[in-house]
Amino acid sequence: MVCQSSDMSNATVRPALITQVLPDSIAAEIGFEPGDQLVAINGEHPRDLIDYQFLCADELLDLEVLDAKGKSHRVEIEKDYDEDLGLEFESALFDGLIQCNNRCPFCFIDQQPPGKRQSLYLKDDDYRLSFLYGSYLTLTNLSEREWNRIAQMRLSPLYVSVHATEPEVRIRLLKNPRASLILDQLRWFATQRLQVHAQVVLCPGINDGAHLERTLLDLAALHQGEIPAVASVAVVPVGLTRFRPAADALIPVTPEKAREVIAQVQALQAKFRQQLGTTFAWLADEWFLIARQDLPPASHYEDYPQIGNGVGSIHQFLDQFQAAAEDLPAQVSPRRFTWVLGNAVEHAFQPLVARLNQVEGLSVEMAALRSDYWGQQITVTGLLTGQDILQGLSGRDLGDALLLPALMLKHDEARFLDDLTVEEVATQLNLPIRTVQGIEDLLACCVGSQHLPE
Repeated sequence: MVCQSSDMSNATVRPALITQVLPDSIAAEIGFEPGDQLVAINGEHPRDLIDYQFLCADELLDLEVLDAKGKSHRVEIEKDYDEDLGLEFESALFDGLIQCNNRCPFCFIDQQPPGKRQSLYLKDDDYRLSFLYGSYLTLTNLSEREWNRIAQMRLSPLYVSVHATEPEVRIRLLKNPRASLILDQLRWFATQRLQVHAQVVLCPGINDGAHLERTLLDLAALHQGEIPAVASVAVVPVGLTRFRPAADALIPVTPEKAREVIAQVQALQAKFRQQLGTTFAWLADEWFLIARQDLPPASHYEDYPQIGNGVGSIHQFLDQFQAAAEDLPAQVSPRRFTWVLGNAVEHAFQPLVARLNQVEGLSVEMAALRSDYWGQQITVTGLLTGQDILQGLSGRDLGDALLLPALMLKHDEARFLDDLTVEEVATQLNLPIRTVQGIEDLLACCVGSQHLPE
């Protein structure tokens, strides 16, 4: 490894800000620090994390770096092929976000109140985030250059919001004439031997009924060959809030509608299993929660191809909890907690609470809340806000502490979607709050002495 300094103040670059250097990594050994900026790798200026990972796969690297004072350095590295440098960046996108140019009436970004943190209003439609993290895009914003890059770098699978395959229906949903091209675009993936996972956000009265059947059949026709262009589809109920524009006459999903959609899709699933050898099109867990029906068995979900869309996530959580709960102690010192959840999972999670309460000395009460903040009668846990918790729990005897799923919070900060912080809510409730990350943390908070409130 060789490190040299030089003056390159005139270079026109868009450097990537380094926010973390992993301990015992190559970067740590060289002396990289948070605040340094990566300009180029072997003379190439990376646009994003995809370029960075591709360029850093080489054994010999020549890096251009700016330190926190703006001084330019050249760093030469010899390493094993594909060995990671140990750098993390402020963003996966070094050249900025590709933003959405659609005006979908059901877009959650447009169903939020004004005046909150700016990041809540960013509407991304970026294929790179789709490839890296499984976020959904519409394919309406891609230039020829980006299509070529997807093909050349084999960026697959991508995750695509289809919603409808009939051109006029999709144009109505996205309010964008380019939305009509979806089937041609999906056929392009087939010619390139690349894959997508699709989603349909179902809006009653717009893309349901015969339109939904047409969409699923069109997509199933692209599940052919050794590398099917459409690998799977998730059907998701539209989520509405009280802040949505008044001009958008969207209808919420009722229990009756949920039962209708379940029956329709399950009939198609039987055909797909017979014709394609896979269920192919899955219903998000939320349909069964709204309909107050039992979830399908775990075997139904195959290899969970749409887990990020809430397809099978509750079953997976229940199975993982059951396995982890085998190690629960028979008895603990007396303690009492309130576990906050969205009321959508109240029925499904009752067996978990019952199992926790089998531990002598432990008392866990489920607080299954709806969100008056969003104006929802049925609410998933991730959408509960600080205001919902205060409104639902103030004045109640909540025990020793509140157990709060971390998915309610900003990923890098203890802050709810309404901008209240966990500390503010804890102060108003006059109660400790324990943020839980997954099952192991939940069980540790319940039975581990190190997590008892002081």
